[in-house]
Amino acid sequence: MSVPAKSGDTVAVHYTGKLTDGSVFGTSKNREPVRFVVGEQNVIPGFDKAVLGMSPGETKTAKIGADEAYGSRKEELIVEFPRDQVPPDVPVEVGQSMQVQTNGGQSLSARVVDLSESAVTLDANHPLAGEELTFDIELVELVGSA
Repeated sequence: MSVPAKSGDTVAVHYTGKLTDGSVFGTSKNREPVRFVVGEQNVIPGFDKAVLGMSPGETKTAKIGADEAYGSRKEELIVEFPRDQVPPDVPVEVGQSMQVQTNGGQSLSARVVDLSESAVTLDANHPLAGEELTFDIELVELVGSA
């Protein structure tokens, strides 16, 4: 008889993550399963909760709202600044990721979402913020028990 996963257990899972339109944004198939400790906030909260109670060999599909995934999009994380603040030797193009410093000195990853002659617009929201996600999950192994 299989023991279900509980908080504190180390698990190995395979997953396929999809957006509401069915497009796949990530999968662990064809590589090693993802290992994490249930309840230690190593994965998004909804994924963590979905694995709770699963037994090795079990599969399930979990729909996870934005609030249990990457949160809602925050307009304050979209900022525009003068293009002349980018060093001339740094190429900038739409879709590119950049590391930026906040006023408090914290480093953030942001995507360039718009460019003009005079300005660069960056979006520091997670690319999946505001999205409802669907995960097909297979609990491959209960690696260690709490």
